[in-house]
Amino acid sequence: MTIRTARPDRAEHFRPRMHCLKKLEAVVVEMQDPKCGLKGSEQKLNVTTIPHAIAGNDIVSWIANKMKIPTEEALVFGTMLVAYGYVYGLQNHRKLVMCNDGSLYRFQTPYFWPIQKWVADDTDYAVYLAKRNIRKQGLLEPYEQEHYNHLHKWLNPKWDFIVTQATEQYKAGRERKKPDRVVFDCQERAYWILNRPPRWTHSALDSGPDRLMDPNADETQKITFDQYRRMNLFYQQAIMRSKVKSSVSLGALVKYITTYKNHDPFLAPCLPSNPWLTDNDSYWTLNMRMVDVPTKMRVERWSFSLFELLTDLRGRDDFKIFLKKEFSGENLAFWEAAEELKWGTASSMSSKAETIFKTFLAPGAPRWINIDGRTMGLTVKGLEHPHRYVLEAAQTHVFLLMKKDTFFRYLKSPVYKDIQKKAINPEVHNFSPSQLEQNARSRSAGVHPLVLWQQEEEQKAKAAAASAPVDVKAMMSKIDRKK
Repeated sequence: MTIRTARPDRAEHFRPRMHCLKKLEAVVVEMQDPKCGLKGSEQKLNVTTIPHAIAGNDIVSWIANKMKIPTEEALVFGTMLVAYGYVYGLQNHRKLVMCNDGSLYRFQTPYFWPIQKWVADDTDYAVYLAKRNIRKQGLLEPYEQEHYNHLHKWLNPKWDFIVTQATEQYKAGRERKKPDRVVFDCQERAYWILNRPPRWTHSALDSGPDRLMDPNADETQKITFDQYRRMNLFYQQAIMRSKVKSSVSLGALVKYITTYKNHDPFLAPCLPSNPWLTDNDSYWTLNMRMVDVPTKMRVERWSFSLFELLTDLRGRDDFKIFLKKEFSGENLAFWEAAEELKWGTASSMSSKAETIFKTFLAPGAPRWINIDGRTMGLTVKGLEHPHRYVLEAAQTHVFLLMKKDTFFRYLKSPVYKDIQKKAINPEVHNFSPSQLEQNARSRSAGVHPLVLWQQEEEQKAKAAAASAPVDVKAMMSKIDRKK
């Protein structure tokens, strides 16, 4: 074997001769044979399903049975496959050894095999890091960030070319399916960890006094200054992430307040007057749940969100008129039926669920709704034993469909524009100084508005009786009857 002299910050690595690589390649090809090779299966990693994943103990068992060697030797052979880049780990990718347990591995694509005599060029590594920086939105791992900054200074004259290449590769990767995209990212990361290993990478090829990690040493060792620096950098990035999330939350809060500030009677004057300050209920009368002509501010509020539109019964009726003209009212009808089931009585739950199934979900239903098969299957299965929230998933799906498509078409439709034109803008109600003084005095005295109203009615009745003409004959007859 030949030995390549490593850089000062990296350990030495043994490089096998070409005939040794060919033997390893022949074994890897045989391991992937559909008939006598290893059988891979789909494994769920985080939120993505990875195809053709193999456990480490299965690889070691196959090597031991095929070569008729003990398990220890098979484990060493499997470690060499990982160290030379023919197999890579899915979970602990910085540990370039084979583990005889349930750890998941995949076969590396032949494009990255050592037999291809790839030169691990700094420009290619810079393109890889730039593409990863775009995908991670600047949140690289500490060692990647260090390499990225170094290459940015070293290759500064052609950095525009590197960023352009990284952007094009990122766009091309977005066109792939998510499992294929994740698999290719893992393959590319495994190649660069093999050729640009970060410090403390556990590899069987490390040698010399500067080896990165002793595989026989206890992993619970003292923290070095370099580890402490990287941990500090990780904490700083975590703090920056929390600041970004906080800024996003504050931005959403500011946007909400800016949108609703003119519609809060306590923050802005409301027309015609604030019923909590003037004891005049005209505002509530004009904004009753069902009125023929709503106010302009009420119609404007419908445009804020679909939730605001459906919460207001007057707005929901106007939305129904639009859906009726569009011949697509089944989504809103199903949403209302789900709300009725959610807030209805427990005794009528079974009958309502059966009616909803026959009307919206059964094959050939008169008002069949279009939802994805998975949600439909879960909903129909849940209706076998109905409860209040059995339609929650389907209702959310339908709500999002209306929010993304129907709601915006409604805001642009003649129906909404017509109600905007008809909406009234009440004038400010002017109170006389005596009325304002009386209201203030009653509030300071703590008199209930209902008592005040009764007093006003009694005064009106007395004034009407005093101003009415007196019937003398009727008065004399009453006196005679009393005698």
